[in-house]
Amino acid sequence: MNAEITLVGAEFVQRFSATRRGARLARRLAVHQLDEWGVSYGSELSDDVGVIVAELAANAVLHGYLPGRDFELRLLLIADGLRVEVSDARGERRPEVVDREPGAETGYGLHLVAALAAKWGVAERTVGKTVWAQVDRPVARTSTQSGTGQVSQTESTVCSVTGLSS
Repeated sequence: MNAEITLVGAEFVQRFSATRRGARLARRLAVHQLDEWGVSYGSELSDDVGVIVAELAANAVLHGYLPGRDFELRLLLIADGLRVEVSDARGERRPEVVDREPGAETGYGLHLVAALAAKWGVAERTVGKTVWAQVDRPVARTSTQSGTGQVSQTESTVCSVTGLSS
């Protein structure tokens, strides 16, 4: 299935080591970038995106790890809100929402992502996969520049993304 997203403002792209420290840093930089874009630290949107990034990054580290390969975080301001993408090197290990026994200590990450995001899915890449989540809430931008990662300004660029499921 093909889907199109319209990038209306800015994007943030950063690679991280596929370690627990890298996952933690991804969450912190995502929340910082949102603050740079005018989404206040501690707001509901900031907190929700922080949880989504934390869970997708943790899954990339735990299930998408290959020695010597990083994972990538991408945040996009789109027409409907904000899109979070986390890409890793393991395309054959697709995420699944699995029911857990009461009291299980792990396995709830995608349940949280599904609860906080309007939609989420997986896109295949030449090498690896991208797990994405979209939060459909307006983002009022005050700034698009940041000293971290790569930020690019665009005017209504349409990006065609293949392999997405709702």
